[in-house]
Amino acid sequence: MKLALAGKGGVGKTSIVALLARVLKDRGQKILLIDADPDMNLATVLGIPPSTHITPIVELKDLIAERTGVEVGIPAPLFKMNPRVDDIPERYCVEFKDIKLMVIGAVKKGGAGCACPENAFLKNLLSYLVINRDEWVILDMEAGIEHLGRGTAIGVDHMIVVVEPNTTSVETAFRIRKLAKEVGIKKLSIIGNKIGSDDEKEFLSTRLKDFKIMGFIPYSEVVKKISLNMISPMEVEAESITSFGRIIDDLTDSTHENRSDDSLARKLL
Repeated sequence: MKLALAGKGGVGKTSIVALLARVLKDRGQKILLIDADPDMNLATVLGIPPSTHITPIVELKDLIAERTGVEVGIPAPLFKMNPRVDDIPERYCVEFKDIKLMVIGAVKKGGAGCACPENAFLKNLLSYLVINRDEWVILDMEAGIEHLGRGTAIGVDHMIVVVEPNTTSVETAFRIRKLAKEVGIKKLSIIGNKIGSDDEKEFLSTRLKDFKIMGFIPYSEVVKKISLNMISPMEVEAESITSFGRIIDDLTDSTHENRSDDSLARKLL
């Protein structure tokens, strides 16, 4: 499956991405995580040592310029919209405890000249990773989901918006849904995180009644320690993250049902 997780900063999205990867790893699945959040914290949350050299793709200025047919730092009204990207994963992925990670980074505009070639390169790369990779691919997205173009959206099985029980997080969920529809993502669900009471569940259920709510993750000292980089998600006891296993089960069950429905629809047509 190919998943994209988004949400307002601080909702615990990156920790959830890391814990979903941990569950999949325990089940023997192949996993590629893509850090497409400007904060680029996923490597730290996973527990990858700081000494590990990770190059954000957006910093490969010379390579991006070469592949898109432009010169570094010079505004480029004309550039290649479909640059070659198939060799990038093997060259720039890092592997940690059987989990692959690629860091995308954020495109910086302003004085750097036109950012269109960089955006074209990153969107083409994400489309390749989502559509062509034979493994679980999980994208850790920013709230704006700027990296997602229509090509990438075609391959995304499910977008998950992580929210916590407050108004600003809920407002962000509505903005993300609008953006997701614009790029053609069909399936979008909510995960409520850091839930401390039934009142907080009710708050989210009421405010997000038009969304599909996949489930609620209770406030957890384990998850808090992971977000504070006190422990790695690879080290926690499996019993303490059973809710993340249920999320994976629900995702795979719903995807199988949808693919069966699609297959039936094609036969009927």
